[in-house]
Amino acid sequence: MTPKQYSTPSVRQLSAVVDNMAGSVSEGRMRQLRMVVDMFGRAVGRDEMPKRSSRTAEQLFTWAALRPFWDLAAAGELRHWEKDLGKPLPVTTLRVVRNCLEMLAARVLPQGKRVRLPELEVPVLKATVGGRALDSLYRGMVDLAGRGPLVRDGTALSVEDRARVLAMVAVLLDAAPRSGEMAAQSLAELAPGEVAVGVRRRSQRRDEYRAAEVAAMTGLHPRTVSMILAGQGHDRSEATETRVLEASNALPPVPEVEWFELREGSRVAVRRWLEVRQGLVDQVPLTGQRTALWVSLVPSKAGPAGLPLRAQGLRQGYARGVTALNWVMAGEYGWEPLPTTMEQIRRSVDVVPLLEPPV
Repeated sequence: MTPKQYSTPSVRQLSAVVDNMAGSVSEGRMRQLRMVVDMFGRAVGRDEMPKRSSRTAEQLFTWAALRPFWDLAAAGELRHWEKDLGKPLPVTTLRVVRNCLEMLAARVLPQGKRVRLPELEVPVLKATVGGRALDSLYRGMVDLAGRGPLVRDGTALSVEDRARVLAMVAVLLDAAPRSGEMAAQSLAELAPGEVAVGVRRRSQRRDEYRAAEVAAMTGLHPRTVSMILAGQGHDRSEATETRVLEASNALPPVPEVEWFELREGSRVAVRRWLEVRQGLVDQVPLTGQRTALWVSLVPSKAGPAGLPLRAQGLRQGYARGVTALNWVMAGEYGWEPLPTTMEQIRRSVDVVPLLEPPV
């Protein structure tokens, strides 16, 4: 959206500031900054915002304007799509918005002027799972994969579903990918003989990884390092910035794909899924859609079975499998129901990538 398309001077000025940042920040960050400008465009003029927030970009970064802006954004009232209005923004998106506000304030406000930014609540993470429970999860899924039809409370877990969820659990335990990273996996992320699996880390994850390394080298706080690497450390001394950037440049590039060894049982589980998967992708008309490692089992509005599975579908498939396992094991002595969210399992495992990609 160009500055002329905004109705108020303040947002037009802010948009021009973002235009001038092109080339100095990544394309991904530019998209995020434009998203925040669009959100201001939808906020300014509402009853909650002070009238003077329409005058200049500097007025957008007063607490009188930022407080109602943040409340509206967090409540989902500034979303782009009308159908999504009122859906609260997730913490991850709010973190992006706050980071962008910090970057924009440094460009808009006079040098040395401080800005009060909204506080972001730290989410309470769900409890992790102990090693014995993780072993029970894998053994239980192996047993579940060989059982007869499972139907309960209107939910059916087919043989194909069980083969897929067992392979998913195996990869989750051995490589600890996020659901989005798992959804992005293709056959290219399987080493020959299924001895290892690759995880293509998202840019945010790579940034976190690099910041942690540089913080360890320099002795600085990881947040300070993250801000400088993101171009936000304007209130830090030149010596500190130089120290961080020199340490970062001395490190080798963060690998786009990290490889993790698969245990023998995991290899068997993945091979069984590949057999099931092949029969599914043969139904897909376009060969370009047949490369995803994780695919759908039944036709849907998106198309036939065998299409690439999205992160939400992965999470739902995992939840169905663990729910079925909890059904089956409910009467067993000492059994404690396992969490049905992939994230709790992912944070429960400690995985170490291979030093070199598999040959």
